[in-house]
Amino acid sequence: MNIHHLTRYAITRLFLAPRFQAFGSRSTLYHATMIANPSYMRIGSHSTIRDGARLEVVLRPHVSVPPCLSIGDNVNIEQGAHIICQGRVTIEDEVSITPYCVIVDVEHPFDAPDRPPKMGSRLNARTDSFVRIGRGSFIGAHSVILPNVSIGLGCVIGAGSVVTKSIPDYCVAAGSPARVIRRFDTQTRKWDA
Repeated sequence: MNIHHLTRYAITRLFLAPRFQAFGSRSTLYHATMIANPSYMRIGSHSTIRDGARLEVVLRPHVSVPPCLSIGDNVNIEQGAHIICQGRVTIEDEVSITPYCVIVDVEHPFDAPDRPPKMGSRLNARTDSFVRIGRGSFIGAHSVILPNVSIGLGCVIGAGSVVTKSIPDYCVAAGSPARVIRRFDTQTRKWDA
């Protein structure tokens, strides 16, 4: 372990971890751009969140179910990743989120675009929005995961993809919008095209 990692680990444990709803052992948070409402975030053990990441939980008045951003064990979230949660974002164990990915469970309504407030300040009224990324999945650089999407176990999302619909377990998906291009057959232990 180098001195930089040891320093970040100490800062994480002493100053940052107490602000979170849960923060597992041996997890490290590097220089994040933004951590908004960490008391609604759960981070598992042995996870790493790199420089420039943005983790944001959006709180809205009069919402009965509190939001929850949950990051599992042994997860790596690389530099510049941007995660916004107003409902439920779940990143299961052993997921890799590579640089500059965007994961959001929020939508900005665009009705009456000629009237205030600006569209970027508007949020949908849904409280049941979600994103789920299954155990062992890999999200390629610059990918975007949109609301109400579930990515199955052991999936690979190709770099630059835009995921608008759920992806089954053990698939490779790529494109904009992302579509399944390969599936792993757990019985034959082979990839089907």
